[in-house]
Amino acid sequence: MAKEKAKRNKTIDIDLSEGKAYLSRCIKVNKAVTDISEITDKTVLGDTFKVCPRLPGKSVDLIIADPPYNLRKTYGSTTFSKKKAEEYEDFTRKWLSAVKPLLKDNGSVYVCCDWESSLIIGKVLGEFFTVRNRITWQREKGRGARSNWKNGMEDIWFATNSDKYTFNLNAVKVRRRVLAPYRIEGSPKDWEESSEGKYRDTCPSNFWDDITVPFWSMPENTAHPTQKPEKLIAKLILASSNKGDTVFDPFSGSGTTLTVAKKLNRHYIGIEKEKQYCIWAEYRLEKAETDKEIQGLKNGVFLERNYPKNKKSD
Repeated sequence: MAKEKAKRNKTIDIDLSEGKAYLSRCIKVNKAVTDISEITDKTVLGDTFKVCPRLPGKSVDLIIADPPYNLRKTYGSTTFSKKKAEEYEDFTRKWLSAVKPLLKDNGSVYVCCDWESSLIIGKVLGEFFTVRNRITWQREKGRGARSNWKNGMEDIWFATNSDKYTFNLNAVKVRRRVLAPYRIEGSPKDWEESSEGKYRDTCPSNFWDDITVPFWSMPENTAHPTQKPEKLIAKLILASSNKGDTVFDPFSGSGTTLTVAKKLNRHYIGIEKEKQYCIWAEYRLEKAETDKEIQGLKNGVFLERNYPKNKKSD
């Protein structure tokens, strides 16, 4: 007998038998697609390495990829085995070769990875694109280790197809509390005050410590083993695309990138070979038709973790 979930547990874990209606919304790409609009705003059930060659070139504005890290991990019915460094490098080169032709000349790409696969991905990414930065975000979750440091960080590589690319700085500023407000002749210097306290909207750096990973009481949480937070993906989409652009995810998993793109009025295309994850993605996309909320994003500004607090800063 399946264990009944606690009332506050909002984890999305619809199984294959329950999710047939959602799975029916997914499409398969078995032949060449000449017009990208034929598959826009769809979850493609299939293998990225087989689907990408069938898609029209220079058809997407932004690629967000979360490939399997070089760890042994089971994804639904598939197990990805840890590879030797040179084998993982070949795997990385293979999928980058598949997705690069799809990106417009002024497009951008972000690739998620852990610290170990980051060493390989950063190197190979530079063979295909112009690498702009490496973002490190604090995920916190993770088991401790007796003879090593707890792995509480992950990387995201940022690269572009050319020197002409989209970057919307004002769309990704972070609102932080001002703990030591500085005044000039009695007026605030580079900060503002509201009913929530004193704050400053700052330019984002490449270290993000304002992200909360999905957990069981959050509506966005699924049973996917490596799900990324919607807030994390929202930063990438807002910075490197505009409304109406097309965001592509070649390893879409439970549909975080697709869902966030929809919430932010972008078009999307995702490829996922696990039926179970496609069901969760379509369920989330359905919910996004009426629920546009993204945890930690309020009135176009990203809030630092636990902002605001009840007690105002002095």
